[in-house]
Amino acid sequence: MARQLRAEQTRATIITAAADLFDRRGYESTSLSDIVEHAQVTKGALYFHFAAKEDLAHAIMELQSQASRQIAGEMDARGYSSLEALMRTTFGITRMSVEGPIPRAGLRLATGPVAVRAPMQHPFSEWLEIASRKLLGAVKESDLHPDVDIDAAAHSLVCFFVGTRTVGRSVEPVARQPRRVAEMWALLIRGMVPVPRRPRYLTLATQLEREARGV
Repeated sequence: MARQLRAEQTRATIITAAADLFDRRGYESTSLSDIVEHAQVTKGALYFHFAAKEDLAHAIMELQSQASRQIAGEMDARGYSSLEALMRTTFGITRMSVEGPIPRAGLRLATGPVAVRAPMQHPFSEWLEIASRKLLGAVKESDLHPDVDIDAAAHSLVCFFVGTRTVGRSVEPVARQPRRVAEMWALLIRGMVPVPRRPRYLTLATQLEREARGV
């Protein structure tokens, strides 16, 4: 058991080191030797767990997808309205990105040169499914205008969310991301939510921003 635990810890160390470098330098500018040095492990230890750099990239993207699914599932289980659950999911993913390199690297890899291999679904496809399901629920709950085009709204939301994080990574500190997501939701709420329901969700966006910043 002790040997297995050490192996799992070494694997996690390698993944975190790779994610940090992929996030800061990019996938193509990071070598396996760089990862070995950054993780402070031997090449043998790295190759025991990962045969190639691409395998590391897929492990990072899978961890990001698992975390996103877990957050969405937790929001479903807590009985929030569909729109609130969707908002909380986006802020939960954002908070993970502020706190650790794996979600940041996962996003960069998903928008980069590494192709997603079956059976893993592309992270953006998963997010589109989550957004579509929750927006449809929000229409049924009268939290969105009944004439909202669900497919178009889900696609725009995911593009907005991904773009906010991608652009922000290049031009401002990562700690600014919760504020940008709150700004995103303020615009979407004013465009899609009926006037009587807006104050609740605008207030919620501010609250979730503070929580994501740890305030």
